[in-house]
Amino acid sequence: MEITASLVKELRERSGAGMMECKKALNETSGDIEAAMEHLRKTGLAKVDKKADRVAAEGRIVMASAPGKAVLVEVNSETDFVAKDENFLTFADTVAQTALDSGVNDVEALKAAATKFGKTVEEGRAWLVAKVGENVQVRRMARIDTANTVAGYVHGGRIGVLVELKGGDADLARGIAMHVAAMNPPYQSPAHVPADIVAKEKEIALAQVSEKDKAKPAEILEKITSGKVNKVISEMTLTGQAYVIDPNQTVDAVLKSAKAEIVKFVRLAVGEGIEKVVEDYAAEVAKAMQV
Repeated sequence: MEITASLVKELRERSGAGMMECKKALNETSGDIEAAMEHLRKTGLAKVDKKADRVAAEGRIVMASAPGKAVLVEVNSETDFVAKDENFLTFADTVAQTALDSGVNDVEALKAAATKFGKTVEEGRAWLVAKVGENVQVRRMARIDTANTVAGYVHGGRIGVLVELKGGDADLARGIAMHVAAMNPPYQSPAHVPADIVAKEKEIALAQVSEKDKAKPAEILEKITSGKVNKVISEMTLTGQAYVIDPNQTVDAVLKSAKAEIVKFVRLAVGEGIEKVVEDYAAEVAKAMQV
């Protein structure tokens, strides 16, 4: 029997499973939609996607690394309870290792990659959703593959950082990664700060200058405002910040003493950018009591 788009669509609507899973099930059952539905239920794929519209803003940042390369992956769940579940943790670690070994650079390719268990990441995710009863998503990944020094750091499964250094060693790269995890600098160095941000800071600095100082010569006024701007810019850049491991030195000073420079860094935090739904249970109860 021909597997038509309308047949796949019908099975998807009935089962809630993914399009590719539905097509595969129909192929395996020669287009018999009832048999395909039964197959999806047996494999735990039916109704998996029904949970896909539920917000998954908890989860874990996981890392896998080898000499010269490292990856971070964000795997999300709906609740912190599931994020601590053994099945979830095993899946997350497997996804990170698969990302490292497969060489993929984006999440869509990662979902299609085969894990050490024989299933693809997406098939493993669907199985986990059926197992834990929550929406689970492989949301993001970051990868560094280089001949330079690379190291990473994951803090409590909530924040992950990768750092690539030209020069230096793995210990320094990890120390910088720990700093980035703690301080979350928006920019790498003053050269990376957008011109409009610098212009805005100059505008603010000028507004803060006293009327007495505004009457001073232009070159003096420029020094006053530049000092204020440079201080703010330093605080928002990685190289300008005081190093968390040795606050008496800036990150830039530490790098220079090691004859190293930062090539790039990546920081991922669980759930950042996801709008969480906050439920006020007390208000709901009060409202129900008034009905």
